[in-house]
Amino acid sequence: MRIELADVVAAFSERRALDHVSLDIGAGEFLVVLGASGCGKTTLLRVIAGFHRPRSGEVRIGGRVVSGNGRFVPVEDRGLGIVFQSYALWPHMSVAGNVGFALARPRLSRAEQQRRVTRALQQVGLEDYATRHPMELSGGQRQRVALARCLAKAPAIVLLDEPLASLDPALRGAMQDEFVGMHQRLGSTFVYVTHDQSEALALADRIALMQQGRVLQCDPPRVIHDCPASAAVARFVGGGALVPAIMLTPATDGRTRVRAADAEWLVRAGPGSAPGPVTLCVRPHDLALGQGAAPGSVRAAILDARYQGSHWLVRVRLEDGTELEAAHGGEPPVRGKPVGLLILDGWVVPDAIPVSEAATQFPRR
Repeated sequence: MRIELADVVAAFSERRALDHVSLDIGAGEFLVVLGASGCGKTTLLRVIAGFHRPRSGEVRIGGRVVSGNGRFVPVEDRGLGIVFQSYALWPHMSVAGNVGFALARPRLSRAEQQRRVTRALQQVGLEDYATRHPMELSGGQRQRVALARCLAKAPAIVLLDEPLASLDPALRGAMQDEFVGMHQRLGSTFVYVTHDQSEALALADRIALMQQGRVLQCDPPRVIHDCPASAAVARFVGGGALVPAIMLTPATDGRTRVRAADAEWLVRAGPGSAPGPVTLCVRPHDLALGQGAAPGSVRAAILDARYQGSHWLVRVRLEDGTELEAAHGGEPPVRGKPVGLLILDGWVVPDAIPVSEAATQFPRR
């Protein structure tokens, strides 16, 4: 079912949580809303659900106005399934009781309720836990009960509010698979809120990246990562560095020549990019370490390195003081060793606002 938000403003007292947000979420789409704490992503979910009434703008679900123009449909009448971070399970009820709780309101027969509960528990692998209570389950099992409760309703729209935030890393991968499988089985529209970009990149059909109550970019994961629309998106997603550069030639077939760090590089650029001062986004895998005098390289010194399992993440300092991080798959780097740094790729950020010297340092997490 399609969800449309048009120029939505939501606020708490005088603070705007959503600042004229417009989104069109397609029927059956898996949209991930990504952003740091306080960016407005949970408020966006609450506005869609009906937990929060916006000050202005319009929200439509399946073409029906549920908020705006003097109309406000309560959450229980929007036909949604919601999975909370805290699971929201009744401690005095059994697993089966929790899963079946939301089925009583549609006045389904007892036999149909039982059929749906049994099927939902089978889908999440908890059919043998029907008589247990939440306190007897692990965190991952409780999350699966919350998923089963949503599955039992078979809603056209599923809203998920940071559902993996309280789970350990080993469980998160398994639960991501559960969400993907659930989405494929239901064919429902998913809106998933998270601050974890690895989750967003792994799960989403599209990512809506939010900052200070606004959607900065809404695109497929690869576009968000490889072609950030602004410096703010580039900083947040993918661990990229922003480097001031001079664009030397108009973009041809998506490529252009820039001058950065006293060298010329062939990098990617979008249509309409014009020669002049630009901001270059460089990811660790866009860089390669070589010998100090390698042709086309710039001289740098290794500051430190962190082992990532499949590669080293090496921090280097160029002669002009710029610090970058490069992915390196060879022998362990030696601190202080001079190297030649090659820029294999990069992206001219479309906002074309040159970054300051202070912004050229690689963001530390």
